[in-house]
Parts: sequence; C-alpha cells; structure tokens
Amino acid sequence: MSELLTGAQILRRTLVDAGVDVMFGYPGGAIMPFYDALHGQKPRHILVRHEQAAAHAADGYARASNRVGVCVATSGPGATNLVTGLAAAYMDGSPVLAITGQVGRPMLGRDAFQETDVVGVTLPVTKYNVLVRDVEDLADDVREAMAIAMEGRPGPVLVDVPKDVQNQKAEYQVSGVWDLGSGKPRHQAPDTRHLEEAIQQTAQLIAQAERPLLMIGRGVIVSGAYAEVRELAERTGTPVITTLLGISAFPQAHDLHLGMPGMHGEVHINKAIQAADLIVGIGMRFDDRVTGNTATFAPRAKIVHIDVNPAAIGLNIPVAIGIVGDARRVVERLLQFVTPRNCLPWREEIRGLQHARNELFTGGLSPEVILSALADVTGGRCTVVSDVGQHQMWVAQRYPFQRPNTHITSGGLGAMGFAVPAAMGVRMARPDEPVWAISGDGGFQMNMAEIATMVQEGLEVKLAVFNNGYLGMVRQWQQFFHGGRYSNTPILSPDYVKLAEAYGIPGWRVKQASEVTDALRQANAAPGPALVELVIEQEANVFPMIVPGGSLSEPLEAAPV
Repeated sequence: MSELLTGAQILRRTLVDAGVDVMFGYPGGAIMPFYDALHGQKPRHILVRHEQAAAHAADGYARASNRVGVCVATSGPGATNLVTGLAAAYMDGSPVLAITGQVGRPMLGRDAFQETDVVGVTLPVTKYNVLVRDVEDLADDVREAMAIAMEGRPGPVLVDVPKDVQNQKAEYQVSGVWDLGSGKPRHQAPDTRHLEEAIQQTAQLIAQAERPLLMIGRGVIVSGAYAEVRELAERTGTPVITTLLGISAFPQAHDLHLGMPGMHGEVHINKAIQAADLIVGIGMRFDDRVTGNTATFAPRAKIVHIDVNPAAIGLNIPVAIGIVGDARRVVERLLQFVTPRNCLPWREEIRGLQHARNELFTGGLSPEVILSALADVTGGRCTVVSDVGQHQMWVAQRYPFQRPNTHITSGGLGAMGFAVPAAMGVRMARPDEPVWAISGDGGFQMNMAEIATMVQEGLEVKLAVFNNGYLGMVRQWQQFFHGGRYSNTPILSPDYVKLAEAYGIPGWRVKQASEVTDALRQANAAPGPALVELVIEQEANVFPMIVPGGSLSEPLEAAPV
C-alpha cells in the first residue's frame, strides 16, 4: 500500500515505521516543513536549548537503549552546532542519526542564507552521510543511514534534506527490511576457518598463561556480552580490567574485578598490566589513555585483540592474535574451548601490589563521601552520566557500579558539557529509574540552559555539580607541568541554588560531609529535575596519575615537587 505524501511527511513516517519514538532538536528555516509535519504527530520531539545538546541527548539515548538516537537541526549554524555531539558519538561508537535541513536545491553552491556544506563538514565524524537529491530517495536514504549507524561498530550518520525536497511529493512505501539493496558494500562475512583457528589459539594461550588479564571496553556493552565475559573470567580465573567506557560491563563487587587502567588507573592495576604475560582485549581500542607510552606497555604480554572493527586491530599495540567479530559471539565460541582454572597465585600477586592511598581533602567535601552517599541513596539503582574532568575520573575510580551499562560518559572526545544533555536522553530511554548527571562547575555551565528543557519537557534528571572554582583537570596539569601558573582556569559560577529557583526546581548547596546524604536523598526523591551543588576542595587532585607519554610503571601518587 502506498500514499502520496510530501517529503517532510515521508521523513516523519519513515522514522515512525523504523521504531523511532523520540527525537531531540531545534527548528529553523530550512527544516520547517519537517516540523510542520511533526505538529501533533509522533515521534515525540524534545525542544533543546542548543543543537549541541540535541546531539548529546540523542547520544545518551542511544547508549542507554542500544537503539538509534535521533537529533534534528536546521541548515547552517543549526547543523554545525551538531558537530561536537556527532564527534563524541563517533569516537565512542554510539548510533546517532542527525537530520538536517538544507537550502533548496536551486540555491546550493550559491552562498545562500544559512547554506553550509554539512555533508563535507561532518564527513570525518560520521560513518555515513548523504545529501538527499530527490524525494524519491528520501525514505531509502534514511533507512540506509539507520542501518549503517547500527551495523558493525555503531556510530553517527547524517541525512541532509533540502527544503524543496521536504516539499516535494512522492508515493511512500512502507518497508519492513533494513537492507535496501542499494548496492552499498556491507561488512563481508568473516573467514570462519580463520576465526575458528584464532579462537582455538586464544584458548591455548589462556590455558598456558600464568599471568593473564581480560581488558574489556564498550564493545562488551554494545554487544550485551555481560554473561559471556563473566563466564569466561570465572571459568579461567582471569582478573578483569574495565576501560573508562567499559565501566559497568562487569560487576565491580566481583572478586575478579580490578578496576580502570591507564592514566588515572590504580597503581596495582597498571602494575598488573606491566607484569602480565597475556592480555585479552575485548571490545576496546588500546587508546593512549589506557596504554601510556605504547613502547613500554605490557612488555611481557602477548596481546589478543577482539573487536568488531577490523581497523582497530593492531592500530595502537602489536597483537599476537587479532579476531574481528562481535564480542558476545566471539566469547561464546571461545567458551567452547577454554578449560577451567583459577589463577590463584596470580590473583594473590595482584592483591599484594595493592596499597592504601592517603588522600587528604581538607578544604571541602571529598569525592569518596559524595559518591558513596549517592550509591547509598539510590541503592545503586541509577544511571550515572558524568561530564569530563576530575569528577569524571573520581566517578570512574570510586562509584560502585554493579549493573550493566549504568555508567555513561564522553570518553574518546572528552567533550565538556556532555553530561547534562546526555542525561536527558538517558532519562527518555530509562524513565523508570533515577538518572544523575555529574558535572564540574566548568562543564555544567556549558549546557546548563538545558534545565529549561527538562522543566518544559518534564524530564526528571538529577544534577550534581562538583564546584571547586576551577577548571579542575586543566588546573591540575598547570600545577604539575606548568609551574603552578593557573592561566585562565579559575572560573566563576552563578549561585546554583538561585539558578535552580529561577528554573522552578529545588536546589541545595552542600559544604559539609554531614549534609551530603540528606541533600542527595531529597533531590533523588523530588519530583522532576533537582540540583545539588557540592563545594569540594579547590585544589584537590586526581591520583594516581601517569605523566602524559609516560610509562604505566611510573605513577604519580602525589603532586611533583
């Protein structure tokens, strides 16, 4: 059955038929026909206060739901404002569909008002993008983009729709299939013989290793390989390290869980990496924040790298075995060959590397107190969306994540301003449990206008602001590596309690440890959004720390003299 519809109506129907139930956006001239088609119709549209927030919110929705998140903007500045959010999604493998309006086809290339080559601008930060040349292609272009966003390593895609295409009319055909037969290349089927051989060789290496480690990343979350990875760890007795984006892929209370590696990983974790004779990396990139100096990374270890993206295998670290495939499917197959063992001497050796760090927080609240209180108040039943900076590392080090995919952050791009809008997307994906956005005073101020979005759209997001009066992580680097010259890192904040009041939401300012639990409990129980400002020590630092470009064997556990 077909209907004669405008391009704008076709675009809306295509999204609805593909299962899209929410989108985040901001209207403007070149996308107005689409907004007219949305009037009073599904999908639900969330009106953000800035297009960057639309992209981050779509990203948060995608990460929390494992579905495509959708953001919408007009041409020119609307489209270019999406770029940071698309880059964040691209770096972290998050499936986001950006729909942008474009000037009419007769005006293309003529420097028309708000004309920008958004396809060219976003080429480096999308898996696929397309300028729709004719209304007859619109539905297929959107379906193709959504399929590509989800296949292989997920990522963002963009469909740029000229205004006159939105006004054209065409027959709309409902399609029940993703692969449109468009002639675009898909991932080739793996060489199963080679795959089988590589998996058996990996099982042999695990059986022979005396000091094995599993290092798992976001690929485990994307594939839902939680049970398989846990079974692999338990059957082989192998300790598990979770990268920043792999946090919450493995329960932190588990005896085999070690923690986060790399620049701000605990000393015993990095020492274990340096002593390991086998590292099996699953769904992670071996990026520089994990490895430190690649020339000195895991010098005794054979590396097995399992990833759905063939380009990632061996990109940063030479591998003994590279396996291209979905994490869950590969580990499922690996489980058929591994033999039970416990690795107790190795685990005892790692425990022997642990030591307590005496970090003093004399001038304000400690991250330990704040994050322990949040876990207690929520009973661990919340999703934490962290921004970028010192608080991000404290969350990664200290919050006790037990449930899958409950830690969401901007890892690869490290985009400040991510948490507040991304938490809105997470809340849309998870309406039945608390969502806490944890930000520093710098990152929070980048997108704090989205409080208005939360109020207008009824999004119950809880906001925690770590306020130290500095751009904390940059200040820490200035202290350590630039002679203590705090150049443009002191930052003024508004009165956050009054700000909350101005938006009509409750707000608390907390300065004492004795006040933390009560404020967080009240905020967590309040209907609608709520804000808690946490005044932390101004010059508190994140430890341990690996000097940029340094070896994992040489941690800083105190400020250099």
